[in-house]
Amino acid sequence: MAGNDDIDLYELLGVDKSASANDIKKAYRKLALQHHPDKVSEDQREEAETKFKAITQAYEILRDEDKRALYDEHGMAAFDPSRGGGMGPEVDINDILSQMFGMGMGMGGGPGPRRPRRGPDEESKYTVTLEDLYKGKTVKFAANKEVICPTCKGSGGKEKVKPQQCDRCKGGGFVEVFRQMGPGLVHRDTAKCDRCQGAGNYYKEKERCKKCKGKRTISETKPLEIYIPRGACQGERIVLEGEADQFPDQTPGDLVFVLVEEPHDVFNRIGNDLSADLEITLAESLCGFSRVVLRHLDGRGIHINHPRGKILRPGQTLKVQGEGMPFKRGEEKGDLYLIVKINFPEDGWLKDDVAYDSLQKLLPAAAPAIKAEEVDEVQYDDDADIEEMGANSGDPRFGDGWEDEDDVGGQPQCAQQ
Repeated sequence: MAGNDDIDLYELLGVDKSASANDIKKAYRKLALQHHPDKVSEDQREEAETKFKAITQAYEILRDEDKRALYDEHGMAAFDPSRGGGMGPEVDINDILSQMFGMGMGMGGGPGPRRPRRGPDEESKYTVTLEDLYKGKTVKFAANKEVICPTCKGSGGKEKVKPQQCDRCKGGGFVEVFRQMGPGLVHRDTAKCDRCQGAGNYYKEKERCKKCKGKRTISETKPLEIYIPRGACQGERIVLEGEADQFPDQTPGDLVFVLVEEPHDVFNRIGNDLSADLEITLAESLCGFSRVVLRHLDGRGIHINHPRGKILRPGQTLKVQGEGMPFKRGEEKGDLYLIVKINFPEDGWLKDDVAYDSLQKLLPAAAPAIKAEEVDEVQYDDDADIEEMGANSGDPRFGDGWEDEDDVGGQPQCAQQ
């Protein structure tokens, strides 16, 4: 991308040259979602990757006021190290290239890129209940973070004391390192200089700032809050812009919370729909009922009026429109699916023959008899496990009576009895 004067970054993002930072951000998010490689078919992925990288690099330039000013004045030539025209002696092309393209020219003999202009984001998981996601929630908390030392303004030294250039990185802030990637494989990389902590210079112990001890930052506890919108989903990201740790010469990154939805005892969720068991008695399944069947996530009771004459059967599903999870925008909600689960009476719940005879007269007649020339009366187990079916039949899923497939060329063979 660098060095191509024909690229109009504003046109690439679909905004005017007078667009605000917020307009540029909105345009980038829309295009990034549209052209993300994971959102297109396989045959369009290569083209989408190229487009995605282009709009991302355009956004990285136009979101930064300094880079945007350079681009407005010089175009893409401002970011081409082979030209360097029109930028003036104070422009640090290393900082721009290292942030945008992973390039580095090395300053003062340093072998790697300088610090990026923007600090890293800090991402963590945040566990929420289904009730929180249904109603929305504001969470207040105290965050321990690094901030620029207010005494030395991030220099690390006492007032009016000049630092010494780091002789290890030669002022570049980064050093060359070799990382073992595997047996016989070594990768050359760059890392922040551990002597100057990436500053490129350092202070003698007696010249260091008394508050930060030369570290340039101090720890601070700051009250923050996040808002979890109603209808938010598992994996959704809540972003606090600029609230990550501060570093000298950098714009702070974002504090990012990834929502993790706790399993619920009553409800299951798919998208904006909910499901739950509708537990009723045998009498209710046959005769109908009118009562509150469950408590919703906001504490409301859900009342069902099921008329007589319409029998509810095990596994039958009732759909209640508009009682699912709320949509993030508007007042609409998904649906609630109630799966019928009948609680049958315990054994021996009728105490005498008269009661059984009375019940039998009320229930439908028995099934018609099946005629056969020969009849066997058999014994049975009334608490069998259907998962055991096939265990003694030679089915290879169970292994009994079968040889190892690896011993017979991958073809199952019956063992000799």
